[in-house]
Formats: sequence, C-alpha cells, structure tokens
Amino acid sequence: MLAPVLITPPEELPVSLDLAKLHLRVDHDDDDVLISSLINAAVDHLDGWTGVLGRCLVEQAWRQDFDALARCMPLPLGPVIEIVSVDYFDAYGSEQTMDPDDYLLRTDAGGRSVLELKSWPSSRSASVTYKAGFSVVPVAITTAILMLVAHWYANREAAAAGDLATVPMAVDALVAPYRRVGV
Repeated sequence: MLAPVLITPPEELPVSLDLAKLHLRVDHDDDDVLISSLINAAVDHLDGWTGVLGRCLVEQAWRQDFDALARCMPLPLGPVIEIVSVDYFDAYGSEQTMDPDDYLLRTDAGGRSVLELKSWPSSRSASVTYKAGFSVVPVAITTAILMLVAHWYANREAAAAGDLATVPMAVDALVAPYRRVGV
C-alpha cells in the first residue's frame, strides 16, 4: 500500500498553549514560542502517518492512493469520520467519481477502517479522500502530549548527564491502547 497523502492539515491542536502553560505552571509569556513549538513537536510525535500512534488526533483530510479498485480498500489512518470521495480512472483513462451509494465504510472494534465497494467499474488506479480524527481527543492522549511538553521543557538539551529517559515511560503507557497495529 502506498503512503497516504495529507490533503488538509488540522486546523487546531489537541492541546492549547493555555492548557500547556497551566500544566507547566508557567504564568508568564516569555516562553510562549518555545512552549508552542514543544506542543507541535509532541503532536507530530504522535499524530498522523509518521506519528507513533499512526492515527489522526484531530480532524484532517487524507488521500489514499491505490494501484486499482478492489472490493476491500484499507484506510490506514483513523478514526475515519467520513469518505469525501472515491475517484478512479475508467477504461478510457478519464477520471470518474464513484457514487456514494456504491461503497460502504466499515470500521472494526480496533478502529481499523475498510472501504467496501459494491461494484468496481474499473481495474485502474483509484484514490480515496477521507477525513479522520477523534471527535474528542482521549484524555490519555492529551495527558501524554502535556507530559512530553513538560519533559522537553525541563530537559532542553539533546543529551544530559544522569538518569534521563528520552520519552517518559508513562507516555508510552498512556498512548499504548491507541497505537495502530499493522496486520
């Protein structure tokens, strides 16, 4: 499967600057730029195709390209909110958009989504554009983001003397239930 392509990035982050400052007990504006960049880094660490969770934290649009239409087409990023379009090339090489009545989105208990086609009018390449993200980001994930921000805020160097974990173990424990597991 090809890597998905980000079409529309998230409009907001799952953790605000104010919440991060409250967590850090910072009551001045001197470090706002630093704290904002740490929030972005923590979100990037967890979110999307390259994040360790392999899930979308907040609403964003992705395109998944396929070599051909198939009965079942896995969508690697979830939780899927909606299918925006299914586009394919017909036998004449013209791009077509599939009628929404011709496919069905199925999501299993583990959060993996598959687009099931009722018919596939072509065996040529296809693209599925979809929106994914939690409607409400789980508290465990926002807590993990806050913990990462606090850890990086307190430990600003790449290396330090003493017993220093690269990522606090509690972060791994908090996000473990939300990791996408490949099949």
